[in-house]
Amino acid sequence: MIPSPFTTTRRAWLRQTSAGFGAMALHGLLNAATNPLAVRAPMLQPRAKRVIFLFMSGGPSQMDLFDPKPLIQQRHGKSVKAPLPEQHRHDSTAGLLALGTDIPVRPRGQSGVTISDLLPHTAAIADELCLLRAVHADNNQHGPALLQMHTGAIAEARPSLGSWVSYGLGTENQNLPAFLTIHPGIDTRNYSASFLPAAHQGTPVTLPAKVSDPAIAFLTDPATDDASQRRRFDFIQRMNRRLLAQNDTDARMEGMIHSLETAFRMQTATPDLVDLSKETEATKKLYGIGEMTTDKNGRACLLARRLSEAGVRFVQVTMDGWDHHGDIRGALPKSCAASDLPCAGLIRDLKSRGLLDDTLVVWSGEFGRTPWSQDLSRTAPIEKHGREHQPESFCAWMAGGGVRGGLMHGETDEFGFRPVSGKVHLHDLHATILHLLGLDHERLTWRHLGRDFRLTDVYGEVVREILA
Repeated sequence: MIPSPFTTTRRAWLRQTSAGFGAMALHGLLNAATNPLAVRAPMLQPRAKRVIFLFMSGGPSQMDLFDPKPLIQQRHGKSVKAPLPEQHRHDSTAGLLALGTDIPVRPRGQSGVTISDLLPHTAAIADELCLLRAVHADNNQHGPALLQMHTGAIAEARPSLGSWVSYGLGTENQNLPAFLTIHPGIDTRNYSASFLPAAHQGTPVTLPAKVSDPAIAFLTDPATDDASQRRRFDFIQRMNRRLLAQNDTDARMEGMIHSLETAFRMQTATPDLVDLSKETEATKKLYGIGEMTTDKNGRACLLARRLSEAGVRFVQVTMDGWDHHGDIRGALPKSCAASDLPCAGLIRDLKSRGLLDDTLVVWSGEFGRTPWSQDLSRTAPIEKHGREHQPESFCAWMAGGGVRGGLMHGETDEFGFRPVSGKVHLHDLHATILHLLGLDHERLTWRHLGRDFRLTDVYGEVVREILA
């Protein structure tokens, strides 16, 4: 009996129509419905497609780099009365000495953005930067401050900024994670997906020490051919899924499955992407690759550009060494020398490739440092003093991706301690980053423990004054 053409199923019809292209489209739609990293439409009109976050871990000194204070400079080495609330005063704040900077901080470019001579390469791109001079946070200890910068909370395990971006937008390249963090440090909470689906957690990358080594360690396994690797991978995933079927709420197992799938796709599809040796010598020089001082950070920044260009939504590069409690005059120039050229090279490279307009670059630490000195030994001369942590105000800069270049936003008091205008809380910074990506920070939520959570909790305002 010949079946009637009018009794065929929709799937059979799709397989037979247009050489099977209908079935391919259906497969894509079904995959998008189940794939947590599928591309999602933004909620708002986006200004940027992706973010590169240059994180200066330890707390750069805003007064030495971007926000000089004549009062402190004039009273260098003399006692100042700290503008601290009485409840925050203690023995170590008595008789504080003003600590001026010994390196000039000057207006740069046509815009006049103030940048230190310690950052000559950053100074040369001043007109691309939007300098926020009155950012503030809520905790003066590294652990909670790091957590708040990355997740919006100071004491709880919450999804990180990159994870929220991954959840909100997905990834443009299914062979790569949506969120990748280079040299992330030891606290996994800073790139965790927490209660979001585990696929949105950050993928950590530590670059090898040698320039000649692959950009990502262990990305390839030369001892195993592709077919054997495929069989081994399939076997492990079958075992993992069997365990997950026994407990479908095991987020760690779910995360392991997604991580293995991502790692396998990266092994088979991305070796060329992360092979920095194929870049031109001019590009390597732009980032300072091959130079002892800048090589590590230069390779990280170049890899960030390549990953972003390939479709990764959120790439973070962490550069440590900014925690200067002592001898800041001797230590700060070294930290600047290691990061200045790679960061500026990234901006130049993005601009030359036409990527800066839709790539948002953010530069910040977790807090700033005090305008008065700190001497942990209590015996060192003023020239060997450092600075204490200061969450009350610090500086960050943004470039590209819909922000106004050549702008200084916000001011602090004459001590460089409290914001007096243009105050930007970390919740405001996060809300602005999401806004530029086309995400409404009040609508980007996840139901957890009986309520809707968001990156900015119940706070945050978009800093519209800095938008282009």
